[in-house]
Amino acid sequence: MGIPVIGLFVYPNISPFHFSIPHIIFNIKIEDKPLFDLKVFSLDGDSVKTESAMTITPDGGVDLINDFDLVIIPGWDDFNHVPDQILMDGLNNAYKNGSRIVGLCYGTYALAYAGLLERKKAATHWMAEQDFSERFPQIQLDHDALYVEDQRIVTSAGTGAALDCCLYLVREIYNAQIANKFSRVMVIPPHREGGQAQFIEQPVAESGQDAKINLLLDFLRKNLAIQHNIEGLAQRTHMTRRTFTRHFKKATGMTLVDWLNTERIRLSSELLETTNLSIEKITELSGFNNTVSFRKKFREKYGTSPQAWRKAFGIINEDNLPHLI
Repeated sequence: MGIPVIGLFVYPNISPFHFSIPHIIFNIKIEDKPLFDLKVFSLDGDSVKTESAMTITPDGGVDLINDFDLVIIPGWDDFNHVPDQILMDGLNNAYKNGSRIVGLCYGTYALAYAGLLERKKAATHWMAEQDFSERFPQIQLDHDALYVEDQRIVTSAGTGAALDCCLYLVREIYNAQIANKFSRVMVIPPHREGGQAQFIEQPVAESGQDAKINLLLDFLRKNLAIQHNIEGLAQRTHMTRRTFTRHFKKATGMTLVDWLNTERIRLSSELLETTNLSIEKITELSGFNNTVSFRKKFREKYGTSPQAWRKAFGIINEDNLPHLI
């Protein structure tokens, strides 16, 4: 089976940054081997100028779209811009033929205008949410998600979330191991707390500008298997319990218990993806008191069981060949 063919659409006045994110991700080679065949296409196959006066020369026009396993619309130039009919027809035909269709950031507008998001969930940049909801009330906009997939239509929030979304697609097409390699090349997290529901609810627990708390967070991340309490951590940071609680919440936006649960679930999902350790051992290393508690917290967070997560995202093997759909 050949490698997946990715179609990346370019249009006049496109943001170079919107274009560059999927262009970089789907051009990365692992051990000098390409994992994707990336094709750039425009409406008519002619070169286009970006908003910064750069010129992009595509591989062809919309007539190539049926050759793509996955089609990406990276951003959009104007909320009022209804895509040319030839593009909307091409997107609909590609979708009917089984391709995944992706709208990054304001690219969600192009998919909405094309009718691909009717009665589906979607995400877009928070600055456009009110406008988008007024224009397309029949589309269920997820205001919290960094990206959403609904029936092979994938949409993402702002430009930073486009990175998360592209890595998600790598993960879906290949596996967690491959996505992790991509993330190391890009020096970014392989995923920010997502799950079977196909969207990310919250970013990784934050750090703030409080030096003492930041040092403590580093310590906690390295010692999640240990049980911690507010009194002991307050002493470690030379604060009273009340002062510590206030500083921790201000720095992270979370209580200590919520922060620890978030980090422990994050660690457990990584261990499920990258090791063959037993559920009992992962429970221990992640700092949960017992497997019942671990399974409960994991399901609350991701809506699935640790075993199902491992089956979906675990270590790639020879029998688990890459697939797109």
